[in-house]
Amino acid sequence: MAADAAFADFDVLVFDIEGTICPISFVHDVLFPYALDVLTTHLDSQWQLPSFAPYRDAFPEEFRADRAAFESHVRDLVARDVKAPYLKALQGYLWQAGYESGKLKAPIFPDVAPVISAAHAGGKKILIYSSGSVAAQKLFFAHTTAQPANLTPMIDGWFDTVNAGPKTDPASYAAILSSHPNVPPARWLFLSDNLGEVGAAIAAGMRSLPVSRPGNPPLPESNPLSMIAISSFGPEAAHQVRLSLAAPNQRP
Repeated sequence: MAADAAFADFDVLVFDIEGTICPISFVHDVLFPYALDVLTTHLDSQWQLPSFAPYRDAFPEEFRADRAAFESHVRDLVARDVKAPYLKALQGYLWQAGYESGKLKAPIFPDVAPVISAAHAGGKKILIYSSGSVAAQKLFFAHTTAQPANLTPMIDGWFDTVNAGPKTDPASYAAILSSHPNVPPARWLFLSDNLGEVGAAIAAGMRSLPVSRPGNPPLPESNPLSMIAISSFGPEAAHQVRLSLAAPNQRP
């Protein structure tokens, strides 16, 4: 059975990252702390460099001319888990050296690369939609623990909160749908561990399923979408995927 058998009825697969294709712990316990660990050194050496200016100048005006205020603001945003696009861009910039040096590798779940590879080989479109910047997404997929480690040649599109919009807004999924207007919405499948994102995708006309992965917090029992969550992308999940997609709450 093909690795993408569970998703045979779809032409476009849209993946969230954190808690869906990699453990939540990698983002919160590895990536975020790494960026903070190298932040001071990078600011000391690059604050005035033209190459750093686009990242600095994307911040609100009151932080652009004050290096100490800039650093304090970054640390505050991370502590509060604020998903500001200018912070996400800076984090991607800081992670780049870590990925390129080999200090950072994206630990994707074992069933992810086989599904992406099989779906790509079968002519399906693979898209990524994450709150992390597009630049950070590309770094992530270029330096994974899979074989091959670089999965970016198999990815057909990249979306974040800048070029698509907030992940719990149905309009964001409508924008993503417009990237392949010839594919009917019912032939799209969005996979995410966030029920708000799943609901927004369904409201936009996409098919969507919640994902429950090791290390994720339990999905709330009070939400009907929790009952149709899947835990695997492998061929063994095909029956569960079909059952979940037949649920009444799969219609906008």
